[in-house]
Amino acid sequence: MYPNDGFRELDRQECLRLLAKVPVGRIVHTRQALPAVLPVNFGVDIDGAVVLRTSTASELARAVDGVVVAFEADEIDAATHSGWSVVVTGPAEVVTDRGEHERLTRTGPRSWVPSPMEVFVRIEPELVTGRELVGGRSLYGVNLST
Repeated sequence: MYPNDGFRELDRQECLRLLAKVPVGRIVHTRQALPAVLPVNFGVDIDGAVVLRTSTASELARAVDGVVVAFEADEIDAATHSGWSVVVTGPAEVVTDRGEHERLTRTGPRSWVPSPMEVFVRIEPELVTGRELVGGRSLYGVNLST
C-alpha cells in the first residue's frame, strides 16, 4: 500500500477489535489440494484466537485440525465505498481439553446450525493483518462517490 492510496493499514489490536464486531467470516483451507472457502459464524476468544463451533462429524473439523488456515471477516458499506477487512492466519486445532471445551461452551460462539455433538475449532492468530478502505480517496485522486 502506498500513502494515500485509499487504504489504511490496521494494527493487530484494531483488527481483533473489529473482528469481534461481526458475526460471520470465511475460513480458507485446503480441500483435495484446492483452496476452499466456507462462511462460518465465529467468536474471538480473550487471547485473540478465532473460535468456531461445529458438528463433531463435520468435514470442516476434520479438514482444518492441525493445519494452517486463513480466516477473513469484513464489513463493507457499498454506498460510501468504505469498510474494512481483517485476515487471521495460523494453525487451527480442534479443542480436546475438557476444561477448555467447557469454558468455550459457556463463553464461546453458538452454532447457527446446532448439532447434538459439537466441537470447537481454535485458530491461533500468528499473523493478523487488516486494512480499511476510505471511500472516495485514491492515489490517483479519483472521487468514486460522484
